[in-house]
Amino acid sequence: MNHNDEQHQRNARGGRWRPFSFFMNQLRSGWRELIRVNASDRRWEMPLAAALSSGLPLMVGAYFGRMDYGLMSSLGGMVFLSLPNSSLQHRMMMLLAASFGMVACFAVGALTQFWPTVMIAALTLIAMLVNMVCRCYRLGPPGSLFFIMATAIAAYTPGTIEEVPLRVGMVALGCLVACLVAFAYSLHMTRVAPPPVETPLPRPTFDFVVYDSVIIGLFVGISLLVAELMQLPRPYWVPVSCLAIIQGASLWAAWSRQLHRVFGTALGLCVAWLLLNLPLNVWTLSLVMMALTFGIETLVVRHYASAVALITPLTIFLAEAPHLGQGYPSAVIHARFVDTVIGAFIGVLGAVLLHNPRIRPVLSRWMRAVLPKRVM
Repeated sequence: MNHNDEQHQRNARGGRWRPFSFFMNQLRSGWRELIRVNASDRRWEMPLAAALSSGLPLMVGAYFGRMDYGLMSSLGGMVFLSLPNSSLQHRMMMLLAASFGMVACFAVGALTQFWPTVMIAALTLIAMLVNMVCRCYRLGPPGSLFFIMATAIAAYTPGTIEEVPLRVGMVALGCLVACLVAFAYSLHMTRVAPPPVETPLPRPTFDFVVYDSVIIGLFVGISLLVAELMQLPRPYWVPVSCLAIIQGASLWAAWSRQLHRVFGTALGLCVAWLLLNLPLNVWTLSLVMMALTFGIETLVVRHYASAVALITPLTIFLAEAPHLGQGYPSAVIHARFVDTVIGAFIGVLGAVLLHNPRIRPVLSRWMRAVLPKRVM
């Protein structure tokens, strides 16, 4: 056997092992990313203010014996997370705008439950528009997540059409509480930790604002359609999981976030199962949800999977708290895990269209040709 034949055999053996080596490298990279803890300069005041924004409405609801109203207001209090790190004037202006968006999203979701045929189309359109606004004004994480969550939860909260104004009003009151807490928090933070010098926002591009938002909205709608076709008992969580994954800054970021989300959800379901089996009353439930919010905002910038482990029981309580004590925690746990896996898988598929260098330019050209010129 000559030298060329030996070299050919070595290359052939290397070619057979190359896919396996690539898979192992990706697996090791994913594991390192999963166990890595990031450094953070987030002060403790921010998680505390977020816990108060969502927890004070719960306390009021517990006092008056209307925990259902408290939960709706608590959902509105989540708008506090849209508060930017800027001057006091800019903070309050952005938070008021976000509050209007939160109330509008909840109202649309509450109304579409009476017309199921338009529910998927409405959620798709809202996901597109909210993402466009968040990207145009460079709104940081969690971005559009809680706006879409509010829409989905409202769409699957049964009730009569006469109750819609009251429910929307409860969410608006929660947003008001968030604005009051944010004002006090901002007065303190702008004094002890002055915000960075404001710089003009970069000019929004078509691909970043329009293309990405359209793809994200379409896949959020597709995920809800899949959940409906599969007749899942709690389909609202599938589009939320899809959105959390597809918002990754790159395809690897989306894949990494999927690993974090599935792993964190599995751990969070164990936490949720333990909490659901405790004899919680309205007061202890309020304190538990405030503690979960504090923990989430402390961990989310350090380790996403750990934050998801707390996000999972928090969102379960937001949607399921009125039914606590009815003896079905296992059904809730199973449904949430299935919803998360399905939503995460669809989110990764959408991330491929967002970040693939060969697919993205083609779809972007088609989109430019279809949309009106004033959208460019």
